[in-house]
Amino acid sequence: MTYALPPLNALRAFEAAARHLSFKLAAHELHVTPAAVGQQVKALEARLGVQLFGRLHKQLVLTAAGQAYLPGISDGFRLIAEATSQLKPAGAVLLQLGVHGSLDLRRLDLAAFRSAHAEIGLRVLQPAGLHELVEGKADMLIARGVSHHPGYRCDRINEGSGLGDWLIAPEGTADCPEIVSFRDWLRALPAERSLVNRNRPRLVGTAGN
Repeated sequence: MTYALPPLNALRAFEAAARHLSFKLAAHELHVTPAAVGQQVKALEARLGVQLFGRLHKQLVLTAAGQAYLPGISDGFRLIAEATSQLKPAGAVLLQLGVHGSLDLRRLDLAAFRSAHAEIGLRVLQPAGLHELVEGKADMLIARGVSHHPGYRCDRINEGSGLGDWLIAPEGTADCPEIVSFRDWLRALPAERSLVNRNRPRLVGTAGN
């Protein structure tokens, strides 16, 4: 059976905005801009042919159609989340690392990280960029030359004045235990593989292969 479904990102934007009754708070949750949430909701309304929100001055309210639509969408996301959680290895938290295409993964010694952190199911997506991070395909990203991105924490992993490599994670999850463990792993790499300077609070280190 083929399901006629609106775009998933538009549904996520609607569901978050409907719970918060705020594009700004929905944007913070989804790690995008309020304008992006508004555009996604507008596209969804056009796709469905109904108005889901009423915009009264600076207040966002659900229309009757929006109120009727929200429970089913929320339940759908809950069922998807529950079904996905059942696929995870017992006791493991899945963490998706996006990496730009030119980075040599041997520098990260990921096999040793997995051995030391059996509770984290680390997966790597390469090549990956900001698109994959924003779309939720990666939980954190090692990107080339991205020193700042709104709503994200960016930590440099190469020292110098050039473009450099940066570890990027959404501000809302940048301090979760799994991402902190990976950040700490980079800080603790042996000197001959060093990517970071342990004397600084943020990810800054020496260049090298």
